[in-house]
Amino acid sequence: MNTLQTRFGSGQEVRRLEDDALLAGQGVFTDDVKAEGLTRLSFVRSPHPHARIVSIDTSAARAMPGVRLVLTGADIQAAGVKPMAKPIMHKRADGGPPASPNRDILAVDRVRFVGECVAAVVADTEQQARDAAEAVQVDYEPLPHAVTLSDALSPAAPLLSDAPDNRVAESRHGDAAQAQAAFAQARHVVKLDITNQRVAALSIEPRSVQAHVEDGRLVVRMSSQMPTGIRTQICDLIGLKDTHVRVLVGDVGGGFGMKTGAYPEELVVAFCAHRLQQPVKWIADRSEEFLSSCHGRDIECHGELALDAQGKMLALRIQTRANVGAYPSMTGVSIQIMIGPWVQTSVYDMGCIDFHYTAVMTNTAPTGAYRGAGRPEAIYNIERLIDEAARVSGIDRLEIRRRNFIRPEQMPYKNPMGQTYDTGDFGRMMEQGLKVADWSGFEARAAESASRGMWRGLGIATFLEWTGGNALEENVNIRILSDGVIEVFSAVNQMGQGIATSLAQLVVDVFDVPLSQVRVVLGDTDRGNGFGSAGSRSLFTGGSAISVGSRQALDKARELAAEALEAAPADLTYALGLFSVAGTDLKIGLGELAQRQSQGRIELVSKTAASGPTWPNGCHICEVEVDPQTGEVQVVRYSSMNDIGRVVNPMIVRGQLDGGAVQGIGQALLEHMVYDPASGQPVTGSLMDYAAPRADIMPAMFDTHTDSSVPSKNNVLGVKGVGELGTIGATPAVVNAVADALARHGRADLSPQLQMPITASRLWSMLRQGR
Repeated sequence: MNTLQTRFGSGQEVRRLEDDALLAGQGVFTDDVKAEGLTRLSFVRSPHPHARIVSIDTSAARAMPGVRLVLTGADIQAAGVKPMAKPIMHKRADGGPPASPNRDILAVDRVRFVGECVAAVVADTEQQARDAAEAVQVDYEPLPHAVTLSDALSPAAPLLSDAPDNRVAESRHGDAAQAQAAFAQARHVVKLDITNQRVAALSIEPRSVQAHVEDGRLVVRMSSQMPTGIRTQICDLIGLKDTHVRVLVGDVGGGFGMKTGAYPEELVVAFCAHRLQQPVKWIADRSEEFLSSCHGRDIECHGELALDAQGKMLALRIQTRANVGAYPSMTGVSIQIMIGPWVQTSVYDMGCIDFHYTAVMTNTAPTGAYRGAGRPEAIYNIERLIDEAARVSGIDRLEIRRRNFIRPEQMPYKNPMGQTYDTGDFGRMMEQGLKVADWSGFEARAAESASRGMWRGLGIATFLEWTGGNALEENVNIRILSDGVIEVFSAVNQMGQGIATSLAQLVVDVFDVPLSQVRVVLGDTDRGNGFGSAGSRSLFTGGSAISVGSRQALDKARELAAEALEAAPADLTYALGLFSVAGTDLKIGLGELAQRQSQGRIELVSKTAASGPTWPNGCHICEVEVDPQTGEVQVVRYSSMNDIGRVVNPMIVRGQLDGGAVQGIGQALLEHMVYDPASGQPVTGSLMDYAAPRADIMPAMFDTHTDSSVPSKNNVLGVKGVGELGTIGATPAVVNAVADALARHGRADLSPQLQMPITASRLWSMLRQGR
């Protein structure tokens, strides 16, 4: 039957509602909003990785044309602005609090990385602000620096805080003695040193913020994934009540986790607007994004896997050091010493672990959330170890996986880190993935590649991830308006992922109205507040809240309709936005019903909580061609089978999975945010130097599939998060494919040495080892 639900509701490939405005150039990004009397802000940044601030002379800058305000760290402190939050949740090895220096929104006394904000200038125009910033004279006394993990942990390392060393915090999990016994009796032991290099988020829209005072309230418009959290930080640092601050978020040109919290620059803008009582705007340029936005990954891992003669995993030993930059954040530290470990054993039934994670300060920009946030690192570790174990043991890599998968009948399954998987059928996902990828037909494709002088490799990753950010509750505001429009507000946020369309489809499911009659409102702390969008939580928390709230709103409307039609609620039928009394011609539409209410609308505020995180999982298979003459690697096929539970919009899901995979392929083959150890300067601080993934690294077409037969039991929709799954699976699938290509051509000795990014020059050099 061709109903509105079957045409526009969940499960349908509805075109994204957001796209028409964006394609017509009518999107409303932060930089598109022009406030009257708008001033511009520019920052003075440290050119040193580590230095004492001897003095700052702002007299010349203050005298320049158009300058309204010049601020230093001393000014900020004198105004009572507090330092930013520290990662108080974790502990050092001695049980003491985490090591971390105070981070003021403008540096006071000392700078700790290149690009740290030292002073801010507000002027009438952007050029005037930049010119005045260049006139600020800062006298620095350079100090020794450490940008690598080894340098930061050496006995002679410069200390970045008051702690006796640069270890921020540590975590240990499992039973070391039990693991040692398992390794002692193992038939096969594999060991790898694995690096997950530092990368930049590179959202197409940089960090953007403008603030002004309106009716005595500070109004901040910005590009963010978490408006409520931003408001909280502004209020806490500047000392305002939350009722005195409103945060607005319009269109967001990508976030990838990098826009989940407030940066010093954004807080400075808010402070300046409040101080001047005048609109202030700052839009980061690309150089500033490379210098001071949160980077991702940057860990060094030593992993060991023990197996018996049949390939059963006996124990996993992981020792990881994470570079969290100069100012460790709660997010940056938690990702590496808590969240990543939660999924380290992945889809495998492994009872014995010995994990040791250490977060380390260095003179680099802080790290934070980047698509996947700890899960890509963990999954990369275990998938690399499994494929290497297959080469060492001679047991087929598929058989090792089959013999170790957690079985459906073991659900709910508590892993060694105490995390409970509610559902999963991992073996079946792999078998479907192998079929989709035509695994058995690989040899013919490899022969064709060989005829052209290419080495073809086949890589696989079977894995899961944790989603939700452990923020499982979300609020929603539903309004039925007098024109029949259903307006829903959610605190989750759009950033290019199409969430507004998916939420609208869930409204259609309940109200049985056309999509054109649904309005989704996001990004306004005056309308509602919640956690926001991070950790692939938007649909299973925000979507669940929309679905439940819509049903409650419709129930409320039914009661009002029964009163209006003088009938019992049970005697009413509902379809296409109309309530009717069964067996009569009495009826009333939603719009008319809303019009009769005192406020001209029917409104309901609702709160819904999921009972736990979701555990999306999949099997990703990649084929590469390696040119042995140049070292160049090309991804030539990429297919996947993904369990994300119920699918609301298949087209949006494929876009998320494929886009995520491109970012994972980019890390595997290209991306690297490099600092020079000698000078402490970022080497890849522009798009001339940083190799971002582009369309030419993709296969001709992704072959992306989903299996919705295993819904999540932790939310009312049965959905599982999808935004990060593609990124998590891609890096191990690609690197395992390269390792396979080497092994098939007599260079299995090189596979343990492979490190990302596998650039042509790096692989070419490796291929010539011993030749």
